[in-house]
Amino acid sequence: MSFAVQIEPAQGVPSEVDYRWDADTDILTAAVRAKAVGEGLCGSVELMGGDGAWLNLDVTAGRIHGVEVAVWPDVRKVSALRVPASIEDGRVAVPLRKLGSDVGSVSIDTALMAEADHAEETIHFRVGPPRQVRTVRIARDLLLDVDSHGRIAGVWLLNVPPFPVDQ
Repeated sequence: MSFAVQIEPAQGVPSEVDYRWDADTDILTAAVRAKAVGEGLCGSVELMGGDGAWLNLDVTAGRIHGVEVAVWPDVRKVSALRVPASIEDGRVAVPLRKLGSDVGSVSIDTALMAEADHAEETIHFRVGPPRQVRTVRIARDLLLDVDSHGRIAGVWLLNVPPFPVDQ
């Protein structure tokens, strides 16, 4: 199963992203600092991998407002993980008609793959099979890959702070 969104023109400068690591659980949260404005679904979209990994997309006012990585897929280290050269700024809307107006969350079973640079400052999660995508910046350090059918095909986290180390 896949999850389709609508790409809309950006409004203003991309918002900052606040990262938070939970050292006890290895959960990484990336939250868009500016509050979402609009109407629509408030809840979550869980992208669940067959290996138990999952990403949680936080949806507020019909907009993707953050990402939480709670159970990590195996992360492949890539010496030269390159962010796509062509990135458009935009807003991502989650259409209510696809989910129903009373749905607060949805779970989608899909393949998840993660790769990161050696410093783990850039992390890319691929959702589903490889395919042609366009990359949309929804916040300064949060990008989404979207395929030609409007389905989410990937999530990029940029400038991720290091995992906290016990002192």
